[in-house]
Order: sequence, then structure tokens, then C-alpha cells
Amino acid sequence: MQSKKVTAYWLNSAKDDWKVAKHLFEKKDYTYALFFGHLYIEKLLKALVVKMTGVQAPPIHNLRVLCEQAKLVASDDQTEFLIEIQEYNLRARYPDFKLSFKKRCTRGFTLKQLDRIGEFGEWLKKQF
Repeated sequence: MQSKKVTAYWLNSAKDDWKVAKHLFEKKDYTYALFFGHLYIEKLLKALVVKMTGVQAPPIHNLRVLCEQAKLVASDDQTEFLIEIQEYNLRARYPDFKLSFKKRCTRGFTLKQLDRIGEFGEWLKKQF
């Protein structure tokens, strides 16, 4: 495995997902905007796992575990935030959760969460 190429792949994919999250927000598709926000953070973490370990990131979606595998020291608030946005992966994808989650995803809620995701993403990028 070529760590630099794999890391670049994850970073480029994360960048694309962040662009999609913003586009979905503009189109008022708030649940999927948050889903793609989750993907953005997941892929940044996977890039860090590869960079820090020299091995491919595992095919998981658990942000907290990926953070640990990337050898990041997250604050308690950051860890709680990872757990919170972890739910966007499930709640946007599975119908039994989707209706109640969709009601919660107002424009204001989604904007606030995307801002927080963006800030967390910037923090992750500084770890490179």
C-alpha cells in the first residue's frame, strides 16, 4: 500500500462529500446534508488512520473508533460530538429513524450542525 496515495484518496473523497453536503443544504435536503457531513468527517479520519499507521483504514463508520485508531487525543466535547454526528449515518439511511430525524432537521438545526462539522473538519486537517 502506498500511504500517500491512499491518504490523498481519502482527503479528496472527503472534500467531495463536504461539497455535496453544502449543495444538499442549499437544496433543503437537510437529513442527507448531515449524512454527507458525517461522511466528510469519516473520510478525514480514515486519511489520518492511514497517515498515522501506514495501513488501510478499516471499513467501519464508527467515528470514535476511527479517531482512536488515528491516535488522536480528542477532548470530551469532541468525543461527544463524534458520537452525536455518528447518528447521522444511521438516521438518514434507515426508514424507521428517518421520519423523526427528518422532523428534527430544520434549516437552523442543520446549519448549526454543519458549522460544527466544518469546524471539526478544520481541526482534523490541522492534524496532518
